[in-house]
Amino acid sequence: MDPENLPVINNYLDANEPVSSEACLSRMHFHDNQRKVDYVLTYHYRKRGVQPGLGSPGQSLAIVSNGETGKEPHAGGHGDIELGPLDALEEERKEQREEFEHNLMEAGLELEKDLEMYEIKSEGSIAKKFNELLQTLSSPLKPRVPEHSNNKMKNLSYPFSREKMYLYNIQDKDTFFDNATRSRIVHEILKRTACSRANNTMGINSLIANNIYEAAYPLHDGEYDSPGDDTNDRKLLYREWARYGVFYKFQPIDLIRKYFGEKIGLYFAWLGLYTSFLIPSSVIGVIVFLYGCATIEEDIPSKEMCDQQNAFTMCPLCDKSCDYWNLSSACGTAKASHLFDNPATVFFSIFMALWATMFLENWKRLQMRLGYFWDLTGIEEEEEHSRPEYETKVREKMLKASGKSVVQKLGTNMTENEEEDDEDKLTWKDRFPGYLVNFASILFMIALTFSIVFGVIVYRITTAAALSLNKSTRSNVRVTVTATAVIINLVVILVLDEIYGAVAEWLTKIEVPKTEQTFEERLILKAFLLKFVNAYSPIFYVAFFKGRFVGRPGSYVYVFDGYRMEECAPGGCLMELCIQLSIIMLGKQLIQNNIFEIGVPKLKKLFRKLKDETEPGETDSTHSKHPEQWDLDYSLEPYTGLTPEYMEMIIQFGFVTLFVASFPLAPVFALLNNIIEVRLDAKKFVTELRRPDAVRTKDIGIWFDILSGIGKFSVISNAFVIAITSDFIPRLVYQYGYSHNGTLHGFVNHTLSFFNVSQLKEGTQPENSQFDQEVQFCRFKDYREPPWAPNPYEFSKQYWAILSARLAFVIIFQNLVMFLSVLVDWMIPDIPTDISDQIKKEKGLLVDFFLKEEHEKLKLTDEPAQRSLGGGRRSTSRAPSSAPSGRSQPGSIASSGSQHTNV
Repeated sequence: MDPENLPVINNYLDANEPVSSEACLSRMHFHDNQRKVDYVLTYHYRKRGVQPGLGSPGQSLAIVSNGETGKEPHAGGHGDIELGPLDALEEERKEQREEFEHNLMEAGLELEKDLEMYEIKSEGSIAKKFNELLQTLSSPLKPRVPEHSNNKMKNLSYPFSREKMYLYNIQDKDTFFDNATRSRIVHEILKRTACSRANNTMGINSLIANNIYEAAYPLHDGEYDSPGDDTNDRKLLYREWARYGVFYKFQPIDLIRKYFGEKIGLYFAWLGLYTSFLIPSSVIGVIVFLYGCATIEEDIPSKEMCDQQNAFTMCPLCDKSCDYWNLSSACGTAKASHLFDNPATVFFSIFMALWATMFLENWKRLQMRLGYFWDLTGIEEEEEHSRPEYETKVREKMLKASGKSVVQKLGTNMTENEEEDDEDKLTWKDRFPGYLVNFASILFMIALTFSIVFGVIVYRITTAAALSLNKSTRSNVRVTVTATAVIINLVVILVLDEIYGAVAEWLTKIEVPKTEQTFEERLILKAFLLKFVNAYSPIFYVAFFKGRFVGRPGSYVYVFDGYRMEECAPGGCLMELCIQLSIIMLGKQLIQNNIFEIGVPKLKKLFRKLKDETEPGETDSTHSKHPEQWDLDYSLEPYTGLTPEYMEMIIQFGFVTLFVASFPLAPVFALLNNIIEVRLDAKKFVTELRRPDAVRTKDIGIWFDILSGIGKFSVISNAFVIAITSDFIPRLVYQYGYSHNGTLHGFVNHTLSFFNVSQLKEGTQPENSQFDQEVQFCRFKDYREPPWAPNPYEFSKQYWAILSARLAFVIIFQNLVMFLSVLVDWMIPDIPTDISDQIKKEKGLLVDFFLKEEHEKLKLTDEPAQRSLGGGRRSTSRAPSSAPSGRSQPGSIASSGSQHTNV
């Protein structure tokens, strides 16, 4: 195995931190067991003549501190490391690393290197069973974490600045910043440090992209499953949050934010609120479903369809091989359709539209509350550095434009050439080829998705025709075709999901966005567009297009010669829509959760372990028995962002809201999935991923806009599902416009038109018909004039009346729900009243506090001056010892975080 250098970075001194044992400290501290490790840099090096994959003795570690221990900074740790002769490329990378690490030390950090053999530690045992429920009766839903009970208390806080040290209540500088903040400060220094040898590369991300370093990550706070009574935040999170056995407990959001940062904390807070909001919608959905079950025997249209005495002789479902059939044979389908196609689904659709609005409004309130307690209300957007790919494109552009003279220009620091920023950037002309490829590729992917949906339609039509030829399979044609087609759709969706994710990332890269935030937003938009079309295209087809372009007997619409467009079932397309939605939603959740999120990471870890065992090399017995924390963290999967987690939940949110009129049980299955999803994501972050960089952000960004857009679009989609796909409007029109007694008796007969079988085209009549009686007229579902009317087979007056009612319902439903949504939005303020009052009060306290401190500072400064003037001597005024000098100390930085001080 190739040896590696792991620089481990520390920004603030922990020399006086109490320790329990030297062995425990060595995993999180420098070799002097005093300075805490805040960050790790890793890289591979290869000796000249050594082939990749062959063993080489030793692994180097570099560890960093800010030099406040009273000792001279040292880079060797256990002495200088002999790397042996390196090849030319490795020698160049080594020089670039040395310059970058020298610049880090100039910025006030310390580095320490360690020689050891890298070894992957296998995952610990499975999570232990949680304590009996009787032991947690006093607080069954609250995680036992130190800060959970104080979530309503807040100290006065202000963004930290080295120039105003006297304002802060610093009792211990070693613990003033928590580990996440320390790592964020170090990461900021790493991003701002340049390396002129690497073409003036700015920051650690560019060096990683150029393979100068392999990885950079902050350390976890020790092991999560270590024996003993010692407790750290990671172990506490695992015990109280990242186990399936604690699914009933609230999430320790404050501890999550403290350990992983605000961005990840907001994600889990959003996921927790979304999951809790699914509880009332699930209860109402179950009630709607049970209402359908309770009234199934009282549904008059279902009774009429199941009554064999009515003897509705239906026209053949296909040419030649299909015979006439009785409508009563579809009794089961009619009854099943009533479970989801009943008046209660209209109420449930309105409820879910308001539910989505209330969820988003409550999230804005919770986000504001968390922002206040997490000191995010006054946060400003931090200036982001250019991505390495953007710098490379700019460099290539400058080289093409200016030739070799640009190389000398690039040798200077980019921060010293701010006046040339307008020239040294990519314009829309430079990005136009990328934009063109993006536009063409996205259109192609959408067309590909529609082509696959059309291919499945062709499969359904041809398979139905083939199965109808066989007497033994003729009775189960519709069930067989529907089930197999939905499974094919599910498999295609899962495969294309992975492909579209990779394609969206590639398309975003060729756009060359300047900053990581811009890159992330564009990636999210592309991935969401492609995955939205992929997941919902089959469902949209069944909901709004299937059975609409069939034609009529004697004048059917054919896809190919002899293959007619498919029709809806006798009970309508809503039942098939429900089947399609449920299988795709459940299959997507189960397969992605169990295979992609659980199985794939375990297979990767097993592969790394087998690879490590098969590679030759010397093993350091000391480190094998007691591996350092940076070794354990290096064996974990790198953190790749929250986009996959959000995307999965956003697509699920669409399933819950867009077509809930056809599947009231969707919130129930989403709730069951999310109960597992919360703990699954928690376990992944705590046990399987390297610790992410703590990122401060005040909201969930573009995801909120996507959620809001889906919520508004769901109103339109549910309105059309009720008006067009279901029989709700035709039943209302018949009951109040055509029924003689104001009931639904005779509704089925009203929906069926007559056709004279003698007018069937030659070659389409049923062959060897075995129908019990001679057929003169057959029935088909449509509103058309009978064959004896002056305009036979034209659309009847009932058709136009129902069409008008459907369009009127869409308009009324949409405006009513939109009005109620705006009303809910107006009634629920975005900022809670108590938080708004506290913010105003805090601003006043801060002003008073600053005036008091500045007054005390001026008083201490003026007293020596007055004494000097009174004695007739000249003297230089001196600031109090608690205030720092104006000159910045090495490694000083104004953190964007807010620290507490007691007033």
